[in-house]
Amino acid sequence: MKTSTIALLLSLSSILFFPVSWATSNSVQDNFIKCLDKVSLSQPISAEIYTPNNSSFGTVLQSYKRNRRFDTPTTPKPAVIVTATHESHVQATVVCAKKVGIELRIRSGGHDYEGVSYVSQVPFVILEMSNLRSIEIDIKNETAWFQAGAILGEIYYEIAKKSKYHAFAAGVCPGLGAGGHISGGGYGNLLRKYGVATDHVVDAQIVDAKGRILDRKSMGEDLFWALRGGGASSFGVILSWKVKLVRVPATVTVFKVNRTLGQGATDIVAQWTQVVDKLPKEVFMRVWVKTVNGSHQGEKTIQALFVGMFLGGAQELVVLMNERLPKFGFQQSDAIEMSWIESVVFWADKPLGTPIEVLLERATKPAIFLKRKSDYVKEPISNAGLEAIWKTMIELEDVAMLWNPYGGVMNEISENKTAFPHRAGNIFKIQYATNWMVEGIEATNLYLNKTRKLFEAMTPYVSKNPREAFLNYRDLDIGTSSNGNYEEAKVYGIKYFKGNFDRLVRVKTNVDPDNFFRNEQSIPTLPSRKL
Repeated sequence: MKTSTIALLLSLSSILFFPVSWATSNSVQDNFIKCLDKVSLSQPISAEIYTPNNSSFGTVLQSYKRNRRFDTPTTPKPAVIVTATHESHVQATVVCAKKVGIELRIRSGGHDYEGVSYVSQVPFVILEMSNLRSIEIDIKNETAWFQAGAILGEIYYEIAKKSKYHAFAAGVCPGLGAGGHISGGGYGNLLRKYGVATDHVVDAQIVDAKGRILDRKSMGEDLFWALRGGGASSFGVILSWKVKLVRVPATVTVFKVNRTLGQGATDIVAQWTQVVDKLPKEVFMRVWVKTVNGSHQGEKTIQALFVGMFLGGAQELVVLMNERLPKFGFQQSDAIEMSWIESVVFWADKPLGTPIEVLLERATKPAIFLKRKSDYVKEPISNAGLEAIWKTMIELEDVAMLWNPYGGVMNEISENKTAFPHRAGNIFKIQYATNWMVEGIEATNLYLNKTRKLFEAMTPYVSKNPREAFLNYRDLDIGTSSNGNYEEAKVYGIKYFKGNFDRLVRVKTNVDPDNFFRNEQSIPTLPSRKL
């Protein structure tokens, strides 16, 4: 342990022994700030503390919100925001929040769909990690270290500066913060070839409930296992990840092709459900299904947008697609060759030719209201089943689905290798996506209900016992717990983590027995605290 860290912990330990009367004599907010003031830090923290009385408080709070549902006048606001710029700031924030009994929410990118990283119904502090964003790429050893506040676009950009033959197998949204994305699994378009992001983590640094900085060696293999797919915010604060890079060819091929019902979309999608998980590992092909205007006024139809990537050249892809998915009618003109880093820009839905520097951009405020849900599909869906789904979607109009393929190497990785369990047996994963711009509770309830109705209509076609869900697509509809209640948490825990849930509970009980790190869907401790 570094000398500076030892000195910090000695300083923090003195805070832990203040009389209880100190913690109750003033407001929780004042006590928290007083606690931070008493910590001797090599990097001053005062400039990183924001309260509602600070003129920049609103801007800082809003800057990493990604869902307008949680950016309204009635949305609960934090008592304090700490915009950490040094690891010691994270340590001090954890220890002081625990000392005064205020809840801590940890935000690295703000993309959690239910606002869990920046909203709570009880007094809380936001620990903002976006300034901790250093990235170190080691091409010789094919590894990368990056801090939790780095976004994927920055990581991909830095890799590409060093090598056109290397990548990191993570998500396609460049604005995702590395901290939460990887700890929840990290699904991306290299999944069928290389697995999810968490499969490539070889080390990590975390601040635990005692304010200690731990790496893989000092935290132990049980906690290291839990951080990879179990949601790190239940166990501590991720400071940084070390990951193994993967190899990509100099040229990849991408495509984006629309098909409506009149163009045979039902037959194509039905065939897609039969073969997509069996395609070569180098092929990733998702389907975005949504309701659009038909050819006649007032008519609605279904559009299936096929977006894909092949780790190879266009000619080879055309032959492969016409052999394995003949109803699609894939043509040479559909295929676009480019470098892997250019494909990252393509997947971010930017126009062809957009400079790769766009990956460095960070959003500054929430743009839309949204709701997301998830499902896993284990059996192909028939034409009749698809037609029933289309009927419901057309009635609802506003709810889209992204069907994301599985198979490939995911069939070869054990469900309990990491805490992320969704492996063999899945054909594809569904993300339900509803966006709207209309303000007000009535509009919000309308669109939430539409999303839930489609989710309910999909029941016959998706996984059962449990009906599985993806942690990175956070969905409070599937269950919440109050104060870490085990029986309540088990309801959503089995859906997110399947057979890994109870092991996660044992790890939690061991490393955070007081259940300091908690939220509406955190891992609970055992009621008896027996391991």
